[in-house]
Amino acid sequence: MLKEERHQHILSELNIRNRILLTDIAQKLQVSEDTIRRDLKELHEEGKLKKVHGGAVAKSFNPFSFREEEIYDRANKLLIAEKACTLIKDGQAILITGGTTNLELISLLPKNLRCTFFTPSLPVAMQLAQFPTIETILIGGKLSPDAMVTTGGEAFNLLNRLKVDLCFLGTGHLDVNFGLSEFDWEIVELKQALIRSSRKIISFTLSAKINSIQRYKVCDLSAIHMLITELDPFDEKLTPFRMSGLEIL
Repeated sequence: MLKEERHQHILSELNIRNRILLTDIAQKLQVSEDTIRRDLKELHEEGKLKKVHGGAVAKSFNPFSFREEEIYDRANKLLIAEKACTLIKDGQAILITGGTTNLELISLLPKNLRCTFFTPSLPVAMQLAQFPTIETILIGGKLSPDAMVTTGGEAFNLLNRLKVDLCFLGTGHLDVNFGLSEFDWEIVELKQALIRSSRKIISFTLSAKINSIQRYKVCDLSAIHMLITELDPFDEKLTPFRMSGLEIL
């Protein structure tokens, strides 16, 4: 595979998933890790991604340089956010993770909404803090410098004391048989704690992310109550999920 083709594949995966692992890309493209390491270094120097330990994150993944024109597939993420917004009512207690789709959701919230949001995401908390009638509670803990979310014992201690109405759970990999999975073990533990603390789990994802599996399992599909994608609920691609009993919005 030519270098230009590798670079295009790397950027395409980043656009869809926001973060990639060097080892995964090397395995998928059947090249050495050193080759991918050099590719990431070049793309980082060209300003096309941000190189981090063990892989890379998309430029739009940096919440402090958040620009609409850098958000991949923003139109479809807005469509997902619009669907999700219909589920939010006054008086609810809600858990919400990070990610650009959740930030789009917050931008659509009614200015007079009265409810309580808990989040481990610093960018999400900062956006929610602009609403005068929303109570925002940032879940404390160790802050991940890449994802800007809190993890660890302090976060779990707070989550263990909650049973909220809704949880909007950002999703990287979802498969009918394997369920929800991630490649970062700390994020796996955090999402498992979020699920235990919620009455209803709503999974957000672009359809490009479904039918994929990562190394660490978060939960079975049965632990999720509703799936929201940009597709029509009766789209053929979603049929296996609908047949499994999952509610599709």
